[in-house]
Amino acid sequence: MEKRHIVIRGHRGVGKSTLIEKLLREVEAPVKGFFTRSTPRDERGYHSIYIFRPTDQERNMSRANHIGDCNGRDRTINLDVFETLGVDYLREGIDDDVVSAPIITMDELGFMETEAATFCAAAMSCFNSDRHVLASIKASPRTDFLDSVRSHPNVEVFDITVENRDELYERLRPVIYLWNEEFRSSR
Repeated sequence: MEKRHIVIRGHRGVGKSTLIEKLLREVEAPVKGFFTRSTPRDERGYHSIYIFRPTDQERNMSRANHIGDCNGRDRTINLDVFETLGVDYLREGIDDDVVSAPIITMDELGFMETEAATFCAAAMSCFNSDRHVLASIKASPRTDFLDSVRSHPNVEVFDITVENRDELYERLRPVIYLWNEEFRSSR
């Protein structure tokens, strides 16, 4: 792999987050950025989505980190959470020195943050930085922000399916080992 960043692209439920978590267990370097996680769907099909640091052991769900609710068609989005907390999580990765934050994770990028201009700019700053990025992205929909991530010159996109997810892990694990070597040699 010649590009600096890995983006895992796939549909809901194929294992994007699981793959990222497995790869991050191989990482020796500090990891910054964010994870998003959803609650189970309610009787109307809605689920709430929250944002966390990758290092948060207790993933508390509160108004402070609630990025929105969605049922697949209809959604409410808390742009202020993207623009404050989300931006803070990303800036921690690019503002720290390289040794203390060489890897930034973004799990996952989707349609909800499209209108959060500061968040989108912070995400693109991560892709433009000298840090390694390990991110996941929805296979659809198409938005200007998601298209700019997919087409970034330092991004290699890997499509994940239920059938190839184990093979993809084996394919990407050596890349993480190279990132570890780079981290060890920079200390």
